[in-house]
Amino acid sequence: MDIFKSLSVDEHEQVVFCCGKVSRLRAIIAIHDTTLGPAIGGIRFMEYASEDEAFDDALRISKAMTYKSSAAGLNLGGGQGVVIDPGEEADRNLIFRSFGRFVDSLSGRFIAAEDVGTSVEDMEQVRQETQHVVGISRALGGSGDPGPVAAAGVFYGIQACAEKVFGEKNLEGISVAIQGVGHVGFALAEDLKIAGCQVYIADTDKKKVEVAKAKFGAEVVDPEEIYGLKVDIFSPCALGGIINEKTVEKLNCRIVAGAANNQLQTEEHGDILQRRGILYAPDFIIGAGGLINVVNELEGYNQERALKQAGKIYDILLRVFEVAERENISTSSAANLLAEERLETVKKFRGLK
Repeated sequence: MDIFKSLSVDEHEQVVFCCGKVSRLRAIIAIHDTTLGPAIGGIRFMEYASEDEAFDDALRISKAMTYKSSAAGLNLGGGQGVVIDPGEEADRNLIFRSFGRFVDSLSGRFIAAEDVGTSVEDMEQVRQETQHVVGISRALGGSGDPGPVAAAGVFYGIQACAEKVFGEKNLEGISVAIQGVGHVGFALAEDLKIAGCQVYIADTDKKKVEVAKAKFGAEVVDPEEIYGLKVDIFSPCALGGIINEKTVEKLNCRIVAGAANNQLQTEEHGDILQRRGILYAPDFIIGAGGLINVVNELEGYNQERALKQAGKIYDILLRVFEVAERENISTSSAANLLAEERLETVKKFRGLK
């Protein structure tokens, strides 16, 4: 792999390769852009087919974090950490303490947060070695589970989509199919039921769907059938890449609006949704509530303030829809345009352009 060529494609600033002999740490920290402020990014703990795959994941998500921060109006840049799972014999606590030392060595250029495969407990191990971490427990002055605020952001985003498509943000009677009922999907399903929506859920974890069914009467759907279900809104709240060549033509909805990151396998799939008359809420905007939640820890966490900031997702999405319609482009392209405009403005102000 030509590392510097890979970095130059999307103008990444820095990549740090982290190795710990005793801890068995193998990790990558990618910093995409610090124009707006220190790079913030989740720490992903996963098995990867190769080191190249882990490297590509770090680059791809760190760029997405730059756009998410910019579009949400946050004064932060984009980064991402990936920790390669070394297997069952490794000491998990030691891995994350070792990772924390590398985060600390960046002197605040990178702020770590929870992501796929990591938990509040992992972030607290990172915190043993550095102050540059968010997503820790309430007991330590953090925000704890970001699910409720992340779900609130998606809820506000769905209201914006409903206003655009149906002419009003009242969701009573609207049907929503939620793919994935983890922390965010579960909280979102509950919020939507309270709002009077008909909620369908699908998840490969049968225990999760049974809990949701029992708690608020969500209707359970087979995971393979969720794409073609005739509903008003399809809400992806699991893994990314689920709008792809196999699924995009199956969708039988008016709106796609969910919390999952990187929902479109390629930008072309956003164009296909537009041609099919399906309104797409760009994931890095509608899903910014979780980021907004943990960023609030930097100023002293206050959930009421975090929820108020997440409410701005409603207005940001309406602006995205306006730009997309005016420029005759997809909503994903319009969202990228808004994020890039803010970055370019600040770069010029700082004399970086």
